[in-house]
Amino acid sequence: MIKIGMMLGDRYEILEKIGTGGMSDVYKAKDHKLNRFIAVKVLKQEFSENNNFVNKFRTEAQAAAGLMHPNIVNVYDVGSEGGIYYIVMELVEGITLKKYIEKKVRLSSKEAVSIAIQISNGIEAAHNNHIIHRDIKPQNTIISKEGKVKVTDFGIAKAATNNTVSSNVMGSVHYTSPEQARGGFSDERSDIYSLGITMFEMLTGRVPFNGDTTVAIAIKHIQEALPYPSDYADDIPYSVEQIVLKCCQKSPDRRYQSMGELIADLKKSLVDPDGDFVRITDPDEEAATRNITEEDVKKIRSASNERSDMVGGIALKEDVERAQRRKDKEPEPARKPAQKSGGKSKNKSKSGSSSKQGSKSSSSKTPVRTSRDATRDRMEKEEFKRRRYEEEEEYEDPYDDDDDDDEGGIGDRLTTILVVAGAVIVGLIVLLILGKVTGFIGSSSGEETVEEEQTDQIIMPEGIVGSRIDDAKKILIDLGLTPQIEYQTTLQYDAGTIMAASVDPGTTLAEGDTVILTVAQSEDGVLVPAVAGLSQAEARSNLEQHGFQVSILQAESATVEKGSVISQSPEGDTYAPAGSTIMITVSSGGTASDKISVPSVIGKSEMDAMAILTESGLTMGTVSETNNDDPTLNGLVCYQSLTAGSFADKGATVDLRVSIGPKSATYKYSGSITAPTEDPEYQSGMYVQVTITTADGTQLLSTTTTSFPLDVNYTGINAASGTVTYVFTVSTEEVTITDPVTGDATTTPAQTYDKTVTRELTFEAE
Repeated sequence: MIKIGMMLGDRYEILEKIGTGGMSDVYKAKDHKLNRFIAVKVLKQEFSENNNFVNKFRTEAQAAAGLMHPNIVNVYDVGSEGGIYYIVMELVEGITLKKYIEKKVRLSSKEAVSIAIQISNGIEAAHNNHIIHRDIKPQNTIISKEGKVKVTDFGIAKAATNNTVSSNVMGSVHYTSPEQARGGFSDERSDIYSLGITMFEMLTGRVPFNGDTTVAIAIKHIQEALPYPSDYADDIPYSVEQIVLKCCQKSPDRRYQSMGELIADLKKSLVDPDGDFVRITDPDEEAATRNITEEDVKKIRSASNERSDMVGGIALKEDVERAQRRKDKEPEPARKPAQKSGGKSKNKSKSGSSSKQGSKSSSSKTPVRTSRDATRDRMEKEEFKRRRYEEEEEYEDPYDDDDDDDEGGIGDRLTTILVVAGAVIVGLIVLLILGKVTGFIGSSSGEETVEEEQTDQIIMPEGIVGSRIDDAKKILIDLGLTPQIEYQTTLQYDAGTIMAASVDPGTTLAEGDTVILTVAQSEDGVLVPAVAGLSQAEARSNLEQHGFQVSILQAESATVEKGSVISQSPEGDTYAPAGSTIMITVSSGGTASDKISVPSVIGKSEMDAMAILTESGLTMGTVSETNNDDPTLNGLVCYQSLTAGSFADKGATVDLRVSIGPKSATYKYSGSITAPTEDPEYQSGMYVQVTITTADGTQLLSTTTTSFPLDVNYTGINAASGTVTYVFTVSTEEVTITDPVTGDATTTPAQTYDKTVTRELTFEAE
């Protein structure tokens, strides 16, 4: 049983209940280890008692914990304690997309597309990690106060769909794909279908299918065609409607095959809302066997006649030459009879008949006409067999016809030779491939394979701590490891010296593993590396590895190669505060006329910035949150990676940062909370409810104890002062007093009442 004030996992303090759903309750909590507020989702009792569900839930949630993306409510931890199963998630202040739609009735197409792009970006990140959501719906999408769209419940959805969970509890039947409704196999394209239904609801304010029962709605998803969104809203652009219809095709093969394809069309729709660029293909129709139409037959006959005319002309020329030789009494050159496999006496008689027929050609035109007719018939038979071969997908020799043996000869032998030669070549290629796969070719032993497997293991070298940053980075990169730099101000080490490494020497690592290096920094800041002359990618990587942010300005240069850094500010080999922005000017390598002028999106919302960049021909990259001292930019874009007014190639990526407000001063409090002895009615051993509350209303502690002093330690407090409140119960016994003069007795009954004691607390600035 979850109670306010209790601790989970010895680090998560439950503060208040902020939501409830079909399978879980959500609480706001504080992570005392990392000093941040988080959301804790606790499974309801009926699901916690289902071991099969709990096991799948834990496995899927742990997989989802590896996802980190701006459009995903990130999962930080998964745990259980005393029969309570919970997941620790990013705390997002905002409302669900479902409530947002209900509040606005329906969304404009531009806003719906912008939200859909952000949802797609989050789902694409999950798909790239082989995680399928299976429960995409507006209820699982949160819009933060800053306008950021985040998808939640990765992992819990798959666990639920693999167990016996009521559709009423799941609440997903309105958005389920046909294959899920049938209970069949579902993949990434099922998420695309559900997103299409979500877009339908954003655009129209309603779901496409409704019914009295969940079964009735599921059957409609399987059988009924999706209504056109424009039937409910006339202002939906053509391309947006086509995108929704393609997402919601019954067959997964007719939908978008990946989130990347969908995102590309969504971005096109922002630039060309009424464009006709959405293509719905049907693989079954493209690969289907088709009947030959009358028009096809005419084309075949036409092609056959043209070829027959050519062959007939050759035959006519041979007949004329033969007649001329007979006339001149010249001996006719011997003609080798055609050899056919399986030839019989029947073939010989036909050959003889043909010779007799040929002897008559010198005195009559009939043989010429007969030859052309026979050739035409033969060509038509060949064409028919070729068509049948293509349709039935099996090989038949187009010349294997007993009636045509007299027309064989060189063509038959040449065809046979080519077929045999082709079969031999294919056989050799297959043998070569099999030899490579099995190792009989190109490898004398298995030693090389063993050596390759062993090279994946990397031993963390000695001597990293105490070395210079550039030397350490080179050593780790050469080994195949990824160095990550953090800076710390100290006087014990020279600036640029490695103070500590996250991996001890001798530790076995895999290629690509990250090693965090803590580098000494002087009070003046971090030494800025010189990047002039490097490529843009090299310069950016170098600066970011030293802990700097990078802003890029494009400029023409006749001397610096396109894509290389012309200059930087601050200059190289000077000091700058860690985390500050370094401006690099990159050569555009040509005239500005073939470039795109980068627009300014500073002060715009994330959705507006996306639309502006897309309309300009640029691509919005990653969007992250950051502190900014300008309070007017709170919730708006405060940084863009390509400077406004510079020129960039079409499709260039612009990364953005959204302000979450100025970085406020924080305070800490460490001390012992003593017993409320200032109240004379307090007695040692009493149960006392102790509550610590800051001046801004944040509750730091709420506990009941009988033991004092109570040691506390808090950091990251946003207020400079607070109060500690004690509440304890006092009980008195019944007392009877007798007046010695009159003898009258006065009785005071027993009483129980609460006493409250309050103390002021002052916190120390961090």
